[in-house]
Amino acid sequence: MPYLSLTTWSLHRNLGPLRWTRWDADNRTQVTAMQDQPELLTLLELPIVLAEKGFKSMEVCHFHIPDTSEAYLKKLRQSFADAGIRFYTLLIEYGDLTNTDEARRQSDIAWIKSWIDHASVAGAERVRVIAGDAEPSDQLALQRSAAALSELADYASARGVRVVTENFHTLTSTAENCLALLETCGETLGFTSDYGNFKGTTKYDDLSKTIPHSESIHAKAQTDAEGHPDEAEFIQCMELAKNAGYEGPFTLVYDGPGEMWEGIERVRKLVAPYLE
Repeated sequence: MPYLSLTTWSLHRNLGPLRWTRWDADNRTQVTAMQDQPELLTLLELPIVLAEKGFKSMEVCHFHIPDTSEAYLKKLRQSFADAGIRFYTLLIEYGDLTNTDEARRQSDIAWIKSWIDHASVAGAERVRVIAGDAEPSDQLALQRSAAALSELADYASARGVRVVTENFHTLTSTAENCLALLETCGETLGFTSDYGNFKGTTKYDDLSKTIPHSESIHAKAQTDAEGHPDEAEFIQCMELAKNAGYEGPFTLVYDGPGEMWEGIERVRKLVAPYLE
């Protein structure tokens, strides 16, 4: 039966500083850029809060983790265990597996492996890896991405973690590329469908192709200037999941204006009928 999940992105204005990873072309390495945000709730406190609100799992953006020491990651793991909810996915929000600069691509792969190590210690079941920033028509880029995802999937499997990718960034902006990666990589690679990431007139057709292969769904609503979701559009996406027999987590995604918990609840009300 489908169940409720939440991504930390839905609370990104409440969980303290964002630690964005960027490529420093001059020094040829990854760097961290801090974006100040108020800390109204710590990441360690969040699992029990979500459990009390009826959520069954959680997805964590890597830039919300304030400390990658083993001691902190074990505390994070324990916070999930104490709350009785699943650390479903660590969302790795950086990395270009399609970059033509071989040195940079290998550096990004090594950096992603370090986060797979962190995910393993923290008890994450999965890591979401971005497939790449190349144009969707670039078939050589698709091959580079598939090779890197296979390598990362094998690395993660040995550490008790599963790799998934998503219809996120340009390479996977078409269902055809998403399915091609899954076919090439085989069962070692999983998938997440995000309602908000496919665009244009083919959106619903694309979602109908990827949802049957999805281990999680990012239930992202399109919102107006006041943060109210386009209910008809969102329900059409939910119907696609229902018709596909989807049984995994619906991870609520809210990034509209106003109080974030209120925005989350507006999306939750639309998802609720599909959990019964």
